[in-house]
Amino acid sequence: MKNYTLAIHGGAGTILKSEMNPSKEELYKNGLEEALNNGFKILENKGSALDAVVLAVETLENNPLFNAGKGAVFSANGNHEMDASIMDGKTLKAGAICGVEGIKNPIKLAQSVMNNSNHVILSGKGAIDFAKDQGFELLENDYFFDSYRHEQWQRVKKTDEFILDHSPNKADKYGTVGAVALDQDGNIAAATSTGGMTNKKYGRIGDSPIIGAGNYANNNTCAISCTGSGEYFIKGVVAYDVSCLMEMKNLSLKEAAELTIHNRVKKIGGDGGLIAIDKNGNFALPFNTKGMYRGVKSKKGIHQINIY
Repeated sequence: MKNYTLAIHGGAGTILKSEMNPSKEELYKNGLEEALNNGFKILENKGSALDAVVLAVETLENNPLFNAGKGAVFSANGNHEMDASIMDGKTLKAGAICGVEGIKNPIKLAQSVMNNSNHVILSGKGAIDFAKDQGFELLENDYFFDSYRHEQWQRVKKTDEFILDHSPNKADKYGTVGAVALDQDGNIAAATSTGGMTNKKYGRIGDSPIIGAGNYANNNTCAISCTGSGEYFIKGVVAYDVSCLMEMKNLSLKEAAELTIHNRVKKIGGDGGLIAIDKNGNFALPFNTKGMYRGVKSKKGIHQINIY
């Protein structure tokens, strides 16, 4: 039986053990564990990498601890504007949505764009019209309401400030979720989803739905899901940068991922992290912040959940 592996993340940034009580830490770890196990079961049962990353991300979207889906932060208008993307390493097919409201699982809509349209990215009203045509249910804002997220928004509402997810005083917790997987057929895939930043304005879009910036997959190199300072990850084309270093410089997955996160993106002022996997089941989980919610599980017996 061939190797198969799944890695997930729930965001990176200033995540300090001193600011995390044991019960809250356990909740985060349990949330990561649930997503990891759900996606891994698909791989165990000879399912596709695509289905595994979708279910893993969907599980995180359903958990209000993470800034995606149900836990999405409040934008300046008091709504929840969500982004997501997915990519198939075998075919290079991809789908993404930007600035959608009322969609329970944005990653499922991104998957539908990939499978049922001739486009890669749909945004705003057009994405919602497509969702309706595809039979997606539109939920009211109260489904996405979370008291902690609402409190965050109240602190910066009607100002030009914004907050990146959990950090109360500093804009440096990047609330994104993602998954990368290798299945038993040797195919890889990546999926990423986010609620963006608290109090974001003007329809701001980060790197998560942009293929090559926050999400990328190619069977010849790797699958990548990023979490970080979105504008810098876009400028650095971070997800594709890892793949390109492997293809053009013949670097290993670990070498390429660490060079990108610890050197190339930092040189332009960006911080955050990524999860990566290649066709041989090698994985890398580098980050240049205080922590990153992350987990990995493989047929070879590796099973890890970490925060710091």
